[in-house]
Amino acid sequence: MVEWQNIFIFASKTKQLLSMELNELIKDCSKRQKKGLHFIMASIVIWGLILVVHLTDMEIEQKNLWTFCSAAVLFPLAWGISKWLKIDFEGKGNPLTKAGILFSVNQILYILIAMWVFAAVPSKMLMVYAMIFGAHLMPFSWLYKSKSYLVLSIFIPIFALIIGLIYPPQILAGLMAIIEVVFAICLFYECKKL
Repeated sequence: MVEWQNIFIFASKTKQLLSMELNELIKDCSKRQKKGLHFIMASIVIWGLILVVHLTDMEIEQKNLWTFCSAAVLFPLAWGISKWLKIDFEGKGNPLTKAGILFSVNQILYILIAMWVFAAVPSKMLMVYAMIFGAHLMPFSWLYKSKSYLVLSIFIPIFALIIGLIYPPQILAGLMAIIEVVFAICLFYECKKL
């Protein structure tokens, strides 16, 4: 009986220590990465580029292709912003950085859905693209213990669906750029509390 009791106490203490260590890693990642503020600021530029593309007279297929191309500047732009804001872009030394990369890369799989919409219903591709963008933010709410990520990961897909069904893509692109500005401001204030 005493052995089981000791095993239970050991397991309980181990769980508590791991939980404390995980919380410290999350806090470290949030501080060093400034909750991914550099990526959100880069996405403001990208949504601005998408807006410009959708304000042109090009055919919708060309606009959609340029929308995909606009995302190509995300990493170089985020890297530049991280240098400007003195953010640890690589986050070496914290194993949770790899989780952040995985959370970002999984979006590539969902882009396949947007590619299908690109061919099947070109006029709604940007709506689906915005929904995917918003939904991919949810894991970062855990990684950075961020209410902004959580709220916007739910709000953006629903908002994009409603706006995308009612209005043309340029309206959605403009509103997404505005949402990203608000998001960056929210993250800035969250970072100040760290």
